[in-house]
Amino acid sequence: MITNKQKHNVDYKSMSWLMPPALILLIQQIFWRTPLGAVLQGIVLGLLTSLVALGIVLIYRSNRVLNFAQGELGLLPTILAVMLIVESGFPYLVALLLGLIASLLLGVSSEFLVIRRFTRSPRLVLTVATLGLAQILVMFALLMPGWWGSGVTSQRIDSPLDIQFDFAKFRFNDNHLIVLIVVPLILLAVGIFLQRTKTGVGIRAVAEDFDRAGMLGIPVRRLQSFVWALAALLAFVALFLRSSIIGLPVGGQLGVLFFLRALTAAVAGKLSDLRTVLVTSMMLGILQQGILWNTDSPMRGKALMAAMCAVVILLSLVARPQTFSRFEKIRDALAMGETRPIPPELRNRPEIRIAKYVFAILAIGFLAIVPYWFGTVTILRISALCIYAIVMLSLVVLTGWAGQISLGQMAFFFTGSAIAGKLIVEWNGDLLAAIFLSGLFGTLLAIIVGLPALRIRGLYLAVTTFAFELAMVSYFLNTRFFDWVPSYSDRVERLPIFGSIDYSSTKGIYFITAISLVVALLAIKGLRESRTGRVLLALRDNEHGVGAFGISVIRAKLMAFGIAGFLAGCAGALHVAHQQAFVPVTNSSGLGSSIRVFIAAIVGGIGSSLGAILGSLFLFGTIWWLRGDWSIFATGFGILTVLLIAPGGISSLIYRIRDSALKQFAIKKNIDVPSLVADDLIPIPAPTSEEANDEV
Repeated sequence: MITNKQKHNVDYKSMSWLMPPALILLIQQIFWRTPLGAVLQGIVLGLLTSLVALGIVLIYRSNRVLNFAQGELGLLPTILAVMLIVESGFPYLVALLLGLIASLLLGVSSEFLVIRRFTRSPRLVLTVATLGLAQILVMFALLMPGWWGSGVTSQRIDSPLDIQFDFAKFRFNDNHLIVLIVVPLILLAVGIFLQRTKTGVGIRAVAEDFDRAGMLGIPVRRLQSFVWALAALLAFVALFLRSSIIGLPVGGQLGVLFFLRALTAAVAGKLSDLRTVLVTSMMLGILQQGILWNTDSPMRGKALMAAMCAVVILLSLVARPQTFSRFEKIRDALAMGETRPIPPELRNRPEIRIAKYVFAILAIGFLAIVPYWFGTVTILRISALCIYAIVMLSLVVLTGWAGQISLGQMAFFFTGSAIAGKLIVEWNGDLLAAIFLSGLFGTLLAIIVGLPALRIRGLYLAVTTFAFELAMVSYFLNTRFFDWVPSYSDRVERLPIFGSIDYSSTKGIYFITAISLVVALLAIKGLRESRTGRVLLALRDNEHGVGAFGISVIRAKLMAFGIAGFLAGCAGALHVAHQQAFVPVTNSSGLGSSIRVFIAAIVGGIGSSLGAILGSLFLFGTIWWLRGDWSIFATGFGILTVLLIAPGGISSLIYRIRDSALKQFAIKKNIDVPSLVADDLIPIPAPTSEEANDEV
């Protein structure tokens, strides 16, 4: 017999899928009410967003990975179809058919050539691989219009129908009607396919346990290729129909906000509930139209929308029950591997100590001669490299050691820049005081962001910090909305430190940044060798084991966020002094600046200080030495190459060479160093019959 309380719980659970969209609609009705015509426009745009969100959900179900290339999978065939219509004069339906075929081929080839290489890698490694895939697809999207001798502009295409109608004093046409009819049918078909067919059941089985699904005879590879093809097709349909209403993205790159809306809908639906994904997408579309209707500029509206998406993602994930599948229970750290120190058997040998001193002297000597060897431009570039190396050191602590994945590190960086700029411009503050104060604000903000990490982990934490960074940069640190934020036109003077130490010249700011990097490296080294460093590493490897030893897991996580926030905030203060202005920008590749920095840290090696420096070199090297589209291609190709050859980053290759040299040195000196010899290389003789009898 079902009691009233049990019936109430059943009713609540059956309606819980409506909570996220209902909350969004409530916010829109309270703060940004809009005419019915704008509501219908929002529903149309929301339906298009739902197709991209559905692709994210499908790939997550199949591969347990967040696909950051979902939008780009549809962008490339969309540009192809639009160019065929606009430049080659192809009929609409023919170009549509060719675009559908191209999207299917692109999805299958992406899975086969890229994703399949990382099938057995940790989920977050595969997520990073999708970032590299996105960069490569963007590069091809930028180059493709050149085949017709033209560039990508915001071109709109007309459908073969000629229908127009008015609704609530708003004019709509056949393109809107096609979206209102076709998209719900596609979503309904996909839902039935996943729930009622054997293929849909097989996709869920593959997601839960790859190896077991294969042993049960499920065609795992074929199913995953099918899912990627379907996801690419959905993205193409969304962007192709969107190009009929809004036009192609200017410059051939999808805006971050478009992907953020799709990701918000997918997360609100717990990456599984298609009903929530659909309705949330429509409510986000209505919310965006409401914000744009009630704001005085599109830029302000987009910034507010980014902030609202961050709020929805945070509430959805915090309210999400702490239940994880078998894959999600696996350590979500990037499995980059922490750098192994020099074995204690060799650490104090005179030859090893002399070699360490020689390398240190060479490094310091190089830093000392830079301003006398290179020109002004190169000196400023190396200064910027030092600053961003400090940011990547913060990622070493937070992600490489503590295992907390952050795609929002630049939010702390830009906050530190704004605080330091305000202090220097308004109150003529000292640079050292500005650096320290920026670090404190970065610590405070990082701890606040770290509070959800007590409930959220891995990919979900990455999504939260990604949305947080976009909201901070686009809204909270925007001079259009907050007067305290320094304007780009406000010059930040390089005032003498303590009133006597002048650093106003190019050489002066270089030495400030170089010395700051050396201090940060020494601090990180000391932290790694301390009890705190050991706790952070243990937190990454075995969170429950840390708690069993009486160590507060909550305090350890917040400490990791606080240290990382302090480093990033200090780097931000150095940046505003370096640029002599507050410049909160995202990069031109279409991704948030934090993602670009995170990618560089992974390529360099997120588990070591050397990796932070190499990552900074990679970040700026692709900008300095490669121009335009090739810089984007190098970023994407570099990620995939490093993840395939050296999952631990470029620094891991250097440390392998070091370990090989140490091994040869130990053999030459006849020193027994077990940690340098693999167990499978040590011959273990089988016991004789007499020895076996003795053991018995």
